[in-house]
Amino acid sequence: MANKIYATGRRKSSIAKVWLTPGTGKITVNGLSLDAFLGGLEAKKLRVKQPLTITKQDGSVDITATVIGGGFGGQADALRHGISRALVAFNPELKPALKAEGMMTRDARVVERKKPGKRKARRSRQFSKR
Repeated sequence: MANKIYATGRRKSSIAKVWLTPGTGKITVNGLSLDAFLGGLEAKKLRVKQPLTITKQDGSVDITATVIGGGFGGQADALRHGISRALVAFNPELKPALKAEGMMTRDARVVERKKPGKRKARRSRQFSKR
């Protein structure tokens, strides 16, 4: 395939490897269609397609992606980040529109580690007066 563009997207502990080619708007993730991959999670599907709708590239590019790590939310956001980066590599004129919507920034928030003597990261054990 000619003009194949690669980009990586990350979120939490998920990593998305994204390949973008000119085509008809088909999205394949881990060998499955986007509908089969995310099932009934409509909000997550919309988040993945968001960079394409903002730049009006829905029907003009095919996307093939491999996603590893994390859950569905992190994977969907990693895919969104990877698609955004691939679109900018494909056409640098799309960057201002994507940047204005916050698609080019990697969301660096991750789960805080659990501390010793605590039930969770910050939650203490219940205090007993007697």
